[in-house]
Amino acid sequence: TNRHIQLIAIGGAIGTGLFMGSGKTIATAGPSILLVYLIIGSALFLFMRAMGELLLSDQSYGTFADIVRDFLGPTMGFVVGWTYWLCWVVTGIADVVAITGYVHFWWPDLPSWIPVVATALLLFALNAMTVKAFGETEFWFAMIKIVAIAALIVVGVIMVAIGMQDNAGTTAAVSNLWVHGGIFPTGFMGFLGGFQIAIFAFVGIELVGTTVAETANPEKTLPKAINSIPVRVVIFYICALAVIMMVTPWNQIDKSQSPFVTMFSMTGLGMAASLVNLVVLTSAASSANSGIYSTSRMLFSLSIQGDAAPFFGRLSKRHIPQNALFLSCVFLLSGAVLLAFGILSVFTVVTATSATLFMVVWILVVISYLVYVRKYPERHKATIFPLPGGVFSAWFFILFIAAMVVVLSLETESLQGLLMSAAWMVIITVVGVVRRHRALDRRGRASLSA
Repeated sequence: TNRHIQLIAIGGAIGTGLFMGSGKTIATAGPSILLVYLIIGSALFLFMRAMGELLLSDQSYGTFADIVRDFLGPTMGFVVGWTYWLCWVVTGIADVVAITGYVHFWWPDLPSWIPVVATALLLFALNAMTVKAFGETEFWFAMIKIVAIAALIVVGVIMVAIGMQDNAGTTAAVSNLWVHGGIFPTGFMGFLGGFQIAIFAFVGIELVGTTVAETANPEKTLPKAINSIPVRVVIFYICALAVIMMVTPWNQIDKSQSPFVTMFSMTGLGMAASLVNLVVLTSAASSANSGIYSTSRMLFSLSIQGDAAPFFGRLSKRHIPQNALFLSCVFLLSGAVLLAFGILSVFTVVTATSATLFMVVWILVVISYLVYVRKYPERHKATIFPLPGGVFSAWFFILFIAAMVVVLSLETESLQGLLMSAAWMVIITVVGVVRRHRALDRRGRASLSA
C-alpha cells in the first residue's frame, strides 16, 4: 500500500552507514560532507525519476530487470538480474554479520551462529506469510530509524539554542560548521574521499523498483515515493550531520564511534549506547529484510524469463515465491561460516564489490531510459511521470557514475572492489552470451526438424 511504499523508500534511502559510518565520513571530508550528500542525493533522484518513468510506461514490468531485458536485450536482462541478486545476497550476509555484532553488545558470550540462524528464520517466516507482512515489517523498521534521526535533530537544535558545552569546553554553535578550517578543511582530496564512503550509504534506494508488481495503485504511489527523496536526503542526511557538527566540531568527532551515541550521551542519558545499538540493529535487520525480498523477487523473475531454474518460478498458496525466498535465506546462513572462520578481512572487499555493482545496475537502467526515449518517443511524450530534463539528465547521471568510478579508484579498498566488480561483469556477461547462443541454436534445430 501507499503507507508501506513510502516507508520502504525511506528505509532504502537511510542506510546503516548513516548511524555507524557517519563519523568516518565527517572525519574524511569535514563540513563539506553536507555538499557530498547533496550531490549524490540529487544525482540519484534523477536516476529514480528515470526508473519511475520506465516502470509506469508499461504495466507489464515487474522489476527494473524487465526494463533492461526489454530495451537492452535478454543477455543484459540476464546480467542485471543476477548482478542485482548477488548485490543483495552479499549485502544480506554482511547485515547478518553486523546484527551478530550488535547482539553481542548485550550478550557477548552468545555463540555467533545463534543470531545468524535466528535472523534467517525470522526473515523467512515474515516474508513467507504475505507480501503485506513484508511491507508491515519494513514500515516499522523504517519508523524506528526516522524516530531516531528526528530525536537527534531535535536534541541537537536544543543544545545549539542553549549553547551547551561538552567536557572539552566546546560550545555548541552553528559557527562550528566553518570556524574549524572552513567548509573544506581537508582539501579537495578529502572532499572526494567523502564520496567514496557516502555513495555506499545510498545502496537500496532503488528498492521501490522491485515492489511495483505488488504495489496497489502504482501510478499514484510510486511518484509520491520517488518525489519525496530530495526531502528525505535533506532531513535525514544533511540536517542530521549538520546538527552533529554544530554540537561537536568535525575535528573532535571520533571516527571509530557513532556520533549518534556521542550526542545522546552528552544529554546524560545513560541508555544512549543501548538505544543507538537497538536502532542500528533494526537498521541492519531492515536492510537484510529488503535483501531477502529483492533477491526472492529477482530470482522469481529470472526463472519466469528462463534465466534460472523453473523451480524458483513457483508461487506458494499465499502467492509468494517461496522456493526463491528459501534459497536467499539459506545464503544468509553463510554469515555463520564467515564468523566461525574469521574471514571478515576478505569480506570487507566483497561488500565494497557489492556496493560497486549496485552502481552498475543503476547505470544500466539509465541506459535503458535513453533507448526507450529513442525507440518510443510517443510513449515518452505521453508519460504521466517524466524525468525532469529528459535525455540531458540521463547523460548527466551517466557522467556522474563515471566520475564516481574514478573517485573509487583512488582508494585501495574501493579499487579492489572495482576490479572484482569488473571481473564479475565479464564472467556473468560471458555466461549470458553463451546461454543466449545455445538457446538460439536449440530454436534453430527445432525449427529445422519441424
